Amino acid sequence: MFYKRLILITLVAFTILLLFHASCSNQSLGNSPEAVEGILDLTQSQLDEEVIRLDGQWEFYWNQLLEPAELKETSMRWSGYINLPASWNGYQIQDQKLPGDGYATYRLKFKTADNSRLAVKIPRIFTSYNLWINEELVASAGTVGKSRDTTIPQYLPQVAFFEAQQDDNEIVIQVANFYHRSGGILESLLLGNEKQILSLHYKRIAYELFLFGSLIIIGAYHLALFLFRKKDYSLLFFGLFSILVGIRTLLVGERFLIFLFPAFNWEVAHKLQTLIFYLGLPLILMFFKAIFPHDISQKIVRAVQVVALGFGGLVLLTPAKTFSVANPAYQLFALIVITYIVYILVKVIPRKETGTGFIVVGALILILTTVNDIIFLSVWMSDYSTPLLRSIIRSGNQSSFGQLVFIFTHSLALAQKFSLALEKEEVMTEQLQEINANLDTLVQKRTYALEKSRKKIQHQKNELEKSNQILQMLSLKDPLTGLWNRRHFDESIKIEWNHGLKHKKPVSLIIIDIDHFKEYNDFYGHKAGDECLIQVALAIRASCKRVSDTVARYGGEEFVVIMTEVRKNEALEMANILRKNIEELKIPHNHSSVNACVTVSIGVASIVPKINAFPNDLFLTADQALYEAKSQGRNQVSSK
Repeated sequence: MFYKRLILITLVAFTILLLFHASCSNQSLGNSPEAVEGILDLTQSQLDEEVIRLDGQWEFYWNQLLEPAELKETSMRWSGYINLPASWNGYQIQDQKLPGDGYATYRLKFKTADNSRLAVKIPRIFTSYNLWINEELVASAGTVGKSRDTTIPQYLPQVAFFEAQQDDNEIVIQVANFYHRSGGILESLLLGNEKQILSLHYKRIAYELFLFGSLIIIGAYHLALFLFRKKDYSLLFFGLFSILVGIRTLLVGERFLIFLFPAFNWEVAHKLQTLIFYLGLPLILMFFKAIFPHDISQKIVRAVQVVALGFGGLVLLTPAKTFSVANPAYQLFALIVITYIVYILVKVIPRKETGTGFIVVGALILILTTVNDIIFLSVWMSDYSTPLLRSIIRSGNQSSFGQLVFIFTHSLALAQKFSLALEKEEVMTEQLQEINANLDTLVQKRTYALEKSRKKIQHQKNELEKSNQILQMLSLKDPLTGLWNRRHFDESIKIEWNHGLKHKKPVSLIIIDIDHFKEYNDFYGHKAGDECLIQVALAIRASCKRVSDTVARYGGEEFVVIMTEVRKNEALEMANILRKNIEELKIPHNHSSVNACVTVSIGVASIVPKINAFPNDLFLTADQALYEAKSQGRNQVSSK
């Protein structure tokens, strides 16, 4: 009864936490208008009711540190418009892509409906800035310079207040970066009235301090538990991970540590934030290894530890300018490890062990929030992000919340284990009394029950193995055509390549592409398009009669055929047979510029594998041949 109440209390606390998180992270951020050619019209926006993101096209002056008065001079040469939020890395000026190092001036003109006192919430900017609004310097962080020696970096999210003028207003930002791989304004500036912006700012600080305190206390609690139960290493790893995530909470988001200590060294803060990320990955994997010891490979754990220590050493021994370049590689590595953890979690669910369900749910929430943070802090977000990606990934401080959720679900799992352990103890007491009363009879019953359970378990195991075999087969088949899918093709090409390398036999590849299939889909509809793909797939499968040939749907309207120990002339002969057989299907295609019926273009390549070559070389060669077949008029076979 006590543990049921504990579970109920934990669920209520978890619900309150969710509401608190929603309140602090989603404050009236509606669909903001975007700036066009350096001008943002907010005359129709209700600035008293909503917070506006100052996103869109800003004027951009590269290698120029200009103040508002200087921007009024017509002689100032602007470099173009740059979309914010985004780094300036890769921004192109006169056929030259910008590096991360440099300095620039941003300007945005915005119009408001009336005179009012507004505020701007300024995020971290890479890596120093001065900000003017209506020719008044209202905020700065670090020292903006034209070289590494004259620039001092600082991440300092802050709030600036100003008197908005009716109609025309202007924001000018000088930014300099010589310390990080990415430069510029990577997060949205927020505009609203004083009350809204301050409320958003203080709520986020309060929320992050709540997360920090909760994670540190829970982490210390688990370390204390480990001192009393040193055999359970999951307590140690969970406690250390919670403390690391708690410390990280002060270094991201509102960066409360920098708010308290503005002179805190930027390099040290960046190293600390990065090290926490690098060391957190092996810690959480070691935690799951301690919980599911038979499911996670010790070799994989060792490999992750070695990689994490290697990257951690790079952080300690090199400046941020160096290790931040290598950071994307570790982020990709982290996503791979996370995928492995998800695989393990999915694997343990069917066993329905006590507490597993709670642990899996909490772990998945932690994983989702961690992936969110990885993407938010990655080059995919800063240098190559799309509006769709930015509309999904809004904030980069979600993993702390995910860890707190994981703590709650972990507590529920422990409560469930304690409750079941108590119930088992009561049952065992009753059973012992029965055993003392009639030991022989009970032994016979138990033996029968155990045998019955063994048979049931064996039956379930056999059924599960059959299901796994079916699922394995389905995962390699294309559901529409019944051919092998891309995944099976990728595995097969490696196998056949290694076979050819070992026996010095040629490997041929045929790539088939349906001509003008998009026009076919647009005119006849997707249902007819699917039927067309099925007929073409059947024709290809029927034409390839060798058992050793691998026929697969590569994707969309593309098919591939792997032919082992077949030279180019034989592969060309088969390709021409395929092209002819598909054309003879006489599938009507009135919107094809090639023929009145469906035709295909085919690329053929044949290679005798060598040690210094790879399967992808064969694919690229066949793909080039396919391109030639298309460029020469389609409905033909080309080879390389």
